[in-house]
Amino acid sequence: MGPLLALASAVCYGIVDFAGGLLSRRAHFAAVTFLGQVGGLLLATSAALLLPADAVRPVDLLWGALSGVGSGAAMHFLNRGLSHGAMSVVVPVSAVTGVALSVVCGVLLGDRPTTVAWLGIVLSVPALWMVCGGGTDGGGGVPDGLLASAGVALQYIALAQAGASGGLWPVAAGRVAAVLVLLPAAARNPRRLRLPPVRAVQAVLVGAGAALGLILYLLAAQRQLLAVAVVLASLYPALPVILGLALLHERLSRKQVVGLAGAGVATVLLSLG
Repeated sequence: MGPLLALASAVCYGIVDFAGGLLSRRAHFAAVTFLGQVGGLLLATSAALLLPADAVRPVDLLWGALSGVGSGAAMHFLNRGLSHGAMSVVVPVSAVTGVALSVVCGVLLGDRPTTVAWLGIVLSVPALWMVCGGGTDGGGGVPDGLLASAGVALQYIALAQAGASGGLWPVAAGRVAAVLVLLPAAARNPRRLRLPPVRAVQAVLVGAGAALGLILYLLAAQRQLLAVAVVLASLYPALPVILGLALLHERLSRKQVVGLAGAGVATVLLSLG
């Protein structure tokens, strides 16, 4: 059951990134991000109520809230990058760098990565350079992808500190924090939120899908080895890349293809480490 949940999480994240990227090209990315977090809050709260927790401690909610700050930042920069950059570049950059940052932060917190993990970190550097076009103009949206990766790292590092007894409430607390973090920017430009009803519903569904992906990942990690869950869930960048190439006719250079392959290998090595 655990592997299936982890793979389902990867599929959710892949579809969400692809759909969110397309939507961010049709509506303002800030509106897509904010309404998406509202949708994530609704789904996470409903899921937390359906799956009662043994004991919800305030510290677990605080860790969940900090994780939500990372989620909000990650989605903001990811959607901004996808609104003008190639999906087949922005998503992998945010994913592999997010994993690398998680490992580095883990070292600062006392973790000791294996040789395999360090190999993944070293491999990610040239892989990212090649994905960005190796010094050419093929790396549109890469800066936003890198900023998004910092939010991804914060999301997973903080959430890992919450106790399992808190159930899904740390995830719900994170959605509250994400909404609050994004609220000031939304309030300064309320006209951005005035989307056509169809677009608004789509943004809410995208955010709900992201929350579902995170919930599925947590459930998978509770039922099997964490390394297995991480590896399977980390396969999500492949889906938007494939969809971007197949449906949006995005083109990659040979150097970028090699870079993407290296980024995929680095993600697996970092996860296994």
